[in-house]
Amino acid sequence: MKKNETKILLVDDEPDILEIVGYNLSNEGYQVITGSNGVEAVKLAKKHQPHLIILDVMMPEMDGIEACEILRSNSNLENTVITFFTARGEDYSQVAGFDAGADDYITKPIKPKVLISKVKALLRRFKDKEEPSQIIKVGKIVINREEYKVYKGKEELSLPRKEFELLSLLTSKPGKVFTREDILDRVWGMEVIVGGRTIDVHIRKLREKIGDKSFKTIKGVGYKFVV
Repeated sequence: MKKNETKILLVDDEPDILEIVGYNLSNEGYQVITGSNGVEAVKLAKKHQPHLIILDVMMPEMDGIEACEILRSNSNLENTVITFFTARGEDYSQVAGFDAGADDYITKPIKPKVLISKVKALLRRFKDKEEPSQIIKVGKIVINREEYKVYKGKEELSLPRKEFELLSLLTSKPGKVFTREDILDRVWGMEVIVGGRTIDVHIRKLREKIGDKSFKTIKGVGYKFVV
């Protein structure tokens, strides 16, 4: 298949994973760069500026969580989509990954067709992030989607990517109840499977930063933003 311009950085300390996953991604036409630890991930990302980074969590020298935090501090990689790729499924790993700025979380082993489907969904987010967006003002909250900034009054808040997208969705229509299915579809994408507690974890984090009363839980349905 003819190579396209989309670059994917795949980082894992298991050679078999790099070979098998790298082959499947290359076979789809993506330009695949590989690394075996967090230190290499940071160096390769800065050099190649990939569209998508797939990071293993548990790696030698520097784990995926620390590498992700460093990558997220690089302005040249602000639109790059980062997803963790690991066999660990504990809530701690997922929460730590999202707190570090990850966009998603993929559990291995995974079938090639499912992986490709997830990758395509993740790359669609990269295109969406490149498009300029409007400023949302709700009460004391101001969200500048183009500059990726959130203000609570005069205070600028630092939000991981998924928290930012979730807040932007809920504040886009204050008072509207967004179902859990709608949130998953519009923030994570229907082709990306995430844990059932993922939304709850992100809402909890937003409540801590924005204010508990700003978010109302509609039991069995979803959430809404209250002014």
